[in-house]
Amino acid sequence: MLGPAEVRRLAEELGIRPTKKLGQNFVHDPNTVRKIVAAADLTPDDTVLEVGPGLGSLTLALLPNAKRVVAVEIDPPLAKRLPQTARELDPENADKLHVVLKDAMRVTSDDLAAAPTAIVANLPYNVAVPVVLHLLNELPTLKKGLVMVQAEVADRMAAKPGSKIYGVPSVKLAWYAEAKKAGPVGRNVFWPAPNVDSGLVSFHRHENPLSTVDKARLFTIIDAAFAQRRKTLRAALKGWAGSENVNVDELLHKAGIDPQARGEQLSVIDFIRIAEV
Repeated sequence: MLGPAEVRRLAEELGIRPTKKLGQNFVHDPNTVRKIVAAADLTPDDTVLEVGPGLGSLTLALLPNAKRVVAVEIDPPLAKRLPQTARELDPENADKLHVVLKDAMRVTSDDLAAAPTAIVANLPYNVAVPVVLHLLNELPTLKKGLVMVQAEVADRMAAKPGSKIYGVPSVKLAWYAEAKKAGPVGRNVFWPAPNVDSGLVSFHRHENPLSTVDKARLFTIIDAAFAQRRKTLRAALKGWAGSENVNVDELLHKAGIDPQARGEQLSVIDFIRIAEV
């Protein structure tokens, strides 16, 4: 495990100063990483995908609890040092680690040494939702996940219809998986301490796809419905319909949706019905 002293020693060795651009806030509290791993509900057969392992705090906690860990790191010095850190601090499990030097938003299954079954990660706040959605789309073997994100983002990811914070991230994640909040994380477990609180979100992919509808069409409708939250669906979807000859009211009625409703009132199943019509 990496405590505050070890984290700073490694950072000094590598000449690294955490940057906001890469969303680098290194976890230096062993109890927090133990909490994350416990909440991830891993089995000895799981191949875990970790995004942004940084100096290795979470990585070291994952290695004894999984079949293998595939760590995707965008920062070359960090990616190069991580295997050495694993060999020094956990030689028994170090061979389980595979490091991929790449932007997580560009990762495909061809980049990975093994097909991941779970994602467990401390995600940079500015790209958390796009990264999760990209990985769920690109990696069908991902069945579950536990991610640490900004508390506000955690709320949005797990929000349900009717909530003021329910929006595009909530619906798009619901297309892939069932999500729920899994606990808060304070600021003092990071170095440097962020200006916001963090939270854990867990999710499990649906055993069967919710629909065979075209995902691109569905996501376009979701984006349109929330582009201006105060608009009714009748008004919000006019641009998406793309033609004066298309009767939005008629389409919504066929889908069983009230044209006067707003996007925040609709579940992912409701949006699917609109896309299918």
